[in-house]
Amino acid sequence: MSKQIKPTESELEILRILWDKGTATVREVHEVLSEHKEAGYTTTLKLMQIMFEKGIVARDDSSKTHIYSAAITRESTQQQLVGKMINSLFGGSSTQLVMQALGNHAPNQDELAEIQKLLDNLKKQ
Repeated sequence: MSKQIKPTESELEILRILWDKGTATVREVHEVLSEHKEAGYTTTLKLMQIMFEKGIVARDDSSKTHIYSAAITRESTQQQLVGKMINSLFGGSSTQLVMQALGNHAPNQDELAEIQKLLDNLKKQ
């Protein structure tokens, strides 16, 4: 990804669906979106067309029904958004971000073990 793509909140909702499903039609995406928010089918269609034009999603139009997939990875999007958040909200301090996150959300034992594993790996480097 040569340029930074900044998905909107609505685009992120669609991306999450595509990341989970792999590929989906507009109707399939719309059905998932409709489970937790009111969204018109044509709004979903238009948003996905815009996302295609922006290079956020890929579209297979070899059949009558277009099949969409994410053109950007979950990991790269998370890295980009977290990096922006660290710089803009936490003055470049990843420590402040982590402290805030852990203070607002108590991790379970599995998450604590994963965090400890990450810390151990960072100390070895």
